Amino acid sequence: MKKSYGRVLVASFCMLLLMVYVISRSSTRQNYYATRSFNSVDPLQWLNPAVPSAVQNPEIAYQVITADSIISSLFTQGNFTNEEKQYLQTWNHLRSITNYTRGLPNAVEAIKEAGGVWNNLKTSIEKERLGSTNESARAKEKQCPHFLTKMNATKLDNNGHNLRMPCGLTQGSSITVIGIPDGLLGNFQIDLTGEPLPGEPDPSIILHYNVRLLGDKLTEDPVIVQNTWTVSQDWGEEERCPSSVSDDNGKVDELEKCNKIVGNVETRLSELNKNFNKSKPTVQGAKTKPYFPFKLGHPFAATLRVGVDGIQTTVDGKHVTSFAYRETLEPWLVSEVKISGDLKLISVLASGLPTSEDSDHIVNIEALKSIPLSPDRPLDLFIGVFSTANNFKYRMAVRRTWMQYPEVRSGSVAVRFFVGLHKNQIVNEEVWDEARTYGDIQMMPFVDYYSLITWKTLGICIFGAEIASSKYIMKTDDDAFVRVDEVLASLNRISAQSGLLYGLINSDSQPHRDPDSKWYIGTEEWPEENYPTWAHGPGYVVSSDIAKTISKMYKEGSLKMFKLEDVAMGIWIENMKREGLDIRYEKDERIHIEGCKYNYVVAHYQGPQEMLCLWQKLQEGNGVRCCGPDN
Repeated sequence: MKKSYGRVLVASFCMLLLMVYVISRSSTRQNYYATRSFNSVDPLQWLNPAVPSAVQNPEIAYQVITADSIISSLFTQGNFTNEEKQYLQTWNHLRSITNYTRGLPNAVEAIKEAGGVWNNLKTSIEKERLGSTNESARAKEKQCPHFLTKMNATKLDNNGHNLRMPCGLTQGSSITVIGIPDGLLGNFQIDLTGEPLPGEPDPSIILHYNVRLLGDKLTEDPVIVQNTWTVSQDWGEEERCPSSVSDDNGKVDELEKCNKIVGNVETRLSELNKNFNKSKPTVQGAKTKPYFPFKLGHPFAATLRVGVDGIQTTVDGKHVTSFAYRETLEPWLVSEVKISGDLKLISVLASGLPTSEDSDHIVNIEALKSIPLSPDRPLDLFIGVFSTANNFKYRMAVRRTWMQYPEVRSGSVAVRFFVGLHKNQIVNEEVWDEARTYGDIQMMPFVDYYSLITWKTLGICIFGAEIASSKYIMKTDDDAFVRVDEVLASLNRISAQSGLLYGLINSDSQPHRDPDSKWYIGTEEWPEENYPTWAHGPGYVVSSDIAKTISKMYKEGSLKMFKLEDVAMGIWIENMKREGLDIRYEKDERIHIEGCKYNYVVAHYQGPQEMLCLWQKLQEGNGVRCCGPDN
C-alpha cells in the first residue's frame, strides 16, 4: 500500500513538472507577441527582442532579425532592368513608411513579412533572367487554377482532408462541400487556413466553421459555431447559430449572420399531404421539429461564398450564416481548406478562384497596355486604383472597359494599380509578369492587409504629384466603374486650380464605436465625436497642391496615419485648412458607393461581368444606364 502511494506521489510530481514546462513555453511565445511596442523610437525595434542566441534556442531563431536588414532587403537597388524599375517608382519613395506604423494595425508585421516574400520574388526573377528556370514548367507551375475539385467518398481519417488554395480566394470565390455527417456524434468542421509564419506552430484560421449536432457545453441543441484563430490573439469571439442572445443577429453583405429559421420549429408534413390533400384539414398533432440544416446520416451540400464584407454559407440552397472578415484575416490569405470530424466526405469543389489570363491568348493585347508617361505630355488626371494582388480578373476588366476611354489611350489621363505583396510566391510572380505585360502596376513594399490601405493613398499622392506631375489626382478601387470623360468634364466645370476635394462629400459623420464594425475606431485612435469633412473612398479627386503637400508632410515625418484612408485624406486636408489653405469641397451625388444608379459617374461594387456590361451600354450610345433586368 505504501509503495503504491509512493508511486502516485512520484507520478503526480512528474506531471506537475511537465505542466509547468508546457505553461512556461506557452507563455514565452504569447509574451513575445503580446509585448510588441509601437511607442518606441524605432518602430521596428520589437523585431530585435532580447532573446537567447539561436544556438541556445533554435526554435526562436526566426525572431533574430534587425530592422536595418529588413529595410535593406526591401529597398536596396536590385538587378532590375529600366523597364522593371518603372513598377517600383512608388516603392522607392516609400522607404520612410517604417516611421508611419503607429495607428495602423499590423503595419510592422506587414513590413516584416514583405522582407521574406520580396527576397523570394527577387530570387525567382533572377533565376528566370539567368535562364536557370524551365519556362514551360514554371508557367505551368505558377498558373493559378480557376477551380479545384476532389471526389473522395470516404470517411475522414484523423488528419481530415486538405485542399490547397495556391492563390487564395477573392470576391466571388466559393467552396462547396458535399458530405454526410456520421459516427457517434456527427460533429465536423471546415477550416479556411492561411500560411503559417516562420517559427509559428500552426497557420491562422480565417474561418472556423464548426457543426455540433448534439450541442456543446452551452446548449443541448444542435449549433453552428464560427470563429477565427491566430497565434498572437488565440481564439476570437465565437458566433453561434442559433445565437443564445436574442438581439445578436446583425447582417453581413445584407444577409443575416444567422438565418432566423435555424432553431425554429418547422412543420413536418409529407409532400403527399401538402400537394395532394390540400382540400383536407391539416392532421392534428403533426410532428414538429426545430430546423437545423445538418442531420446525422443525411447528405448535404454546403457552399461557403466569399462576399464583399464576409463569408456567407448556404446549405442545400438555403442561406444559413454570414461571417464578417476580421482584422488581417482576409480571403486572399486563405491557402488551404481543411475538413475534419465525423463526416463521410463525398466531394469538395472550389470555384471562382483568382487566376490571371494567359497573355499569349489575348486578342489585341497592345490595346490593353498602358501608355508610358512622358515629361513632354502633362497629365490632366492621374487615377490610382487600389487592387489586391490576386484580383487578376478585376484588373483585366478595368483594362478592357473604362481604361479604354480615348482620354486614357491618348495619354492625357494615366491609370495605375497599386498592389501590395502577397504571402504566396506564385501570386507575386503572376503580378510581376502582369506588370511586365501591361506596364500599369505599382508594387508596394508591404504585405497587402486591408488595415494598410492608407499607405496606398500616400503612394497615389506621391506618384500623381512627384512622378506623373498631374493636375488632378483621383483615387478609386478595382471594383469601381469610372466614367473618365464625365470626371474630366466635372473638373473642367469646377475649374479649381488648388485646394480641391471632389467626390461624395461627407461633412457630418462620427466614428464607429462598435468593436464588431469593419470601420471600428476606438477613442485612442480618434477621441473627437465627429470626423472632419471627407469624401467616400470609391472615387474622389484632389488637386495637385494637396497631393504635393501630403508628399511633403510624409518626407518631413509630420503626416498622421489613420487606418480609414478616405477619412485620413479628410484629416490631412483639415490640417492644411488650419494652416491657411483655402479648401473647396465639391460634392457629386452621382458617385455611388454602393452599386450602380442611373446617370452615375462612379459605380462601386461592380464585378468583372458588370463592368463589361456597363462599358457595352456606353458604347451602344443609349444613355448612362446600369445593368440588370430593370435597365
